[in-house]
Amino acid sequence: MDHSRAPVLEALQEFRRRNDIVYGPPGHKQGRGADPRVVDVVGRDVFRSDVLMLNGLDDRRQSRGVLEQAQELMADAVGAEHAFFSTCGSSLSVKTAMLAVAGPGEKLLLSRNAHKSVIAAVVVNGVVPVWVHPKFDGERHLAHPPEPDDVRSRLQEHPDAKGMLLITPTDWGTCADVRGVARVCHEFDVPLIVDEAWGAHLPFHPELPPWGMFHEADLVVTSVHKMGGAIEQSSVFHLQHQRVSPEVLKQREDLLGTTSASPLVYATLDGWRRQMAEHGRELLEVAIRRAQRIRKEVAELPGLRVMDREVVREGLAADLDPLKIVIDVRELGVSGMQACEWLRANRHVDVGGSDTCRISASITHADDDRTEEILLSALRALVDAADSIAARSPVRLPKPAALELEQAMRPRDAFFAEVEHVPAERAAGRVSAESVSPYPPGVPVIAPGEVITEEVVDYLRSGVEHGVLVPDAADPSVRTLRVVARAA
Repeated sequence: MDHSRAPVLEALQEFRRRNDIVYGPPGHKQGRGADPRVVDVVGRDVFRSDVLMLNGLDDRRQSRGVLEQAQELMADAVGAEHAFFSTCGSSLSVKTAMLAVAGPGEKLLLSRNAHKSVIAAVVVNGVVPVWVHPKFDGERHLAHPPEPDDVRSRLQEHPDAKGMLLITPTDWGTCADVRGVARVCHEFDVPLIVDEAWGAHLPFHPELPPWGMFHEADLVVTSVHKMGGAIEQSSVFHLQHQRVSPEVLKQREDLLGTTSASPLVYATLDGWRRQMAEHGRELLEVAIRRAQRIRKEVAELPGLRVMDREVVREGLAADLDPLKIVIDVRELGVSGMQACEWLRANRHVDVGGSDTCRISASITHADDDRTEEILLSALRALVDAADSIAARSPVRLPKPAALELEQAMRPRDAFFAEVEHVPAERAAGRVSAESVSPYPPGVPVIAPGEVITEEVVDYLRSGVEHGVLVPDAADPSVRTLRVVARAA
């Protein structure tokens, strides 16, 4: 296929050339009605590019097939049979993928280190979750993806399960054995869905970890805004084989997706695909070498420990994304959250993720010598200033086994049950009616239907006192918890 084409961008250029006057949405009329104060901040071209696909970039019948052409080019670029663009982020795309495989009351294997959007999908569609617990790394306090044997044992226990959802890479860059898990799923004739939100770049360089479409996955969801070059909320479904019907997937997406899709998302997805198809390997080659230099420099700084391929050698993960720089800061005597806050306040450097132990920085094709040096300079300054960062009460991290909570009710049933709010100190033994997810990365510590324990409450309460953000809890302070009401 001709990857020099960018059908959505070309249609947008043509729309501007024609200078059409629109008498439908959006109401700002390509910026003519936008508040000048807004234009001063975001620019007029944002509004000029905000055009409906229907009777805008394409005609009333969509006879030019602008979007379809762009999706076909995306599929070809990444080795998929089909690709569908989504403008609601992978949070919605994952829900759609799950709906395409399992319906209400049906079982689906889910990696328990899933993002809160997966738990939300379980609540929305009423699927029965069969949790596949990740490989917990006690020394690093990390969850790595489950292994093929973990998936096989759960499928043997639940032969009526409709499929498996695997998360890889994780937020911290550790990767699953995608081919191994796919082959186990296919032994049982069920599809493998891969939430590869952090992996949009993986198809475009051979030194990067496994890309789901190249390693036998059936359905892969990516967030191109994370490691690619499209704007926020840009997501793509990639599909191959016959285990998931493209017709069913499209209908499920239509059920959940917006009818007012942003052309800005479509256009940047289209342009990013063209960029990667034409120049991806060389751009990512530069990024990989840059990340290697950064790792080497950071490893020499006292008090900082860079997670590298030792997690693979130790058998904790199948692979590691070299573009995800994960730095343990505990030896500095601070938490990752404190390091994150200090870097933002004092060096105007915003890291990608932070938790009690570490911070992370994603290196992409957009980085250059300047951003490389800014990061390294900021980390050197952090090391020098660590002794001056005020101590905070510690987060009481539970042992890995304490994070495997008993599932007493289906998540949907618990979420919609009669509920009450109880003080956190009296919540142990009660069934949660909510998700409680430290953010980022937004993996629920407690999901609806799980039995709350003292260890987990202690962890969450001490975390909030330290500065952990828990935005999805009914009470973000976690002084109270929303639980299923007891029968009178």
